[in-house]
Amino acid sequence: MFHLPPLPYEPTALEPYLTAHTFDFHYRKHHQAYIDNLNKLIAGTKFEHMPLVDIVRATYGKHEYEGIFNNAAQALNHTIFWSSIKPNGGGKPSGKLLAEIEESFGNWESFRSEFRAAAISLFGSGWLWLIRREGGGVGIMKTSNADTPIAHDLEPILNIDVWEHAYYLDYQNRRPDYVDAFLDHLVNWHD
Repeated sequence: MFHLPPLPYEPTALEPYLTAHTFDFHYRKHHQAYIDNLNKLIAGTKFEHMPLVDIVRATYGKHEYEGIFNNAAQALNHTIFWSSIKPNGGGKPSGKLLAEIEESFGNWESFRSEFRAAAISLFGSGWLWLIRREGGGVGIMKTSNADTPIAHDLEPILNIDVWEHAYYLDYQNRRPDYVDAFLDHLVNWHD
């Protein structure tokens, strides 16, 4: 049985960039709904005692498990999102990750520009990821709906949720402002 993961910050800790109202709606309603739906769908099945990552991998691309995949992947994607942000985050990473970004994108400014453009231009609902590439380096990956790099055996470093429920209460249709707030004030580089 899966549960909503506890977070290391309070609902008000991300203000003014994500309000407590948005946080509560996103975390306690949307994320919780994916977990509740998943628990109902896997009860009494071979997936009931599997780790979330294994459920995502086992159900990806299989029509008969589409509901399980969507809810498992959304639960996982949201868990990664909550660890991808923090109070007083944002700005440049440091150390090894900054070196990897500069090696893969030329410099920080190029990476920031590409990441921002990709997040803004993602059509419809989905996720934008910073991933580790097979063979080294980091890259940007767009996924639609519940898709996740984990289903493709890629390692996510972090993500930004660009489904409208993630930002619409605070930013309405201004996705670029939300992406800027993420990059400048929220992103958790795990340095």
